[in-house]
Amino acid sequence: MQIRTPQLFRLSSRSMGTTERTTKIRNLDDLAALGPEELMALYIAARTPSLEELDGRLVGRMLAVPRAQQPHVRAWLEKFSRSPLFPWQGKTFKHETADHGHGVNRLLGERLTWFRFHTFVGPSHAGDFDAVHLDYSHDGNPPLVRKVKDEVREVAPGLYLGLAYLSMKDGEHLGCFFGIAKS
Repeated sequence: MQIRTPQLFRLSSRSMGTTERTTKIRNLDDLAALGPEELMALYIAARTPSLEELDGRLVGRMLAVPRAQQPHVRAWLEKFSRSPLFPWQGKTFKHETADHGHGVNRLLGERLTWFRFHTFVGPSHAGDFDAVHLDYSHDGNPPLVRKVKDEVREVAPGLYLGLAYLSMKDGEHLGCFFGIAKS
């Protein structure tokens, strides 16, 4: 399987060091203040949680779209992702065993649960470490959603940073960063 990582994320040892800005991450707003390169460095340094630690209703926010970093596009996406009009509110997780769980996305003001997923811990697409994977390849999900592969790691107690990859003919591409948090 080939992972397409934008040049932006081929991090140097200088950019992978923990900065003062990323050591004070406590909530989704703190994550939203970071750019894609800082988010990736934070993700690499994060901890892999157990499936049980994710249990419950987590509030979510889209954080950054690496291929949409032009200032006007980024500003619009940031404003839209915080708006009540943004369709995604978060994810609900439930572990079944230490190795397997399931969950669902919450959409449209919590009125709709859609895009079910299975969870497991396995090798990350972003480096030589594990992450919690969210597998959307259920027959009940729309074909495009079945091509999404999310993974998450813990950046602070109860605060998780996620990567959303889209499987395409030429490999998997990082589509966006998202955050989920226990409220």
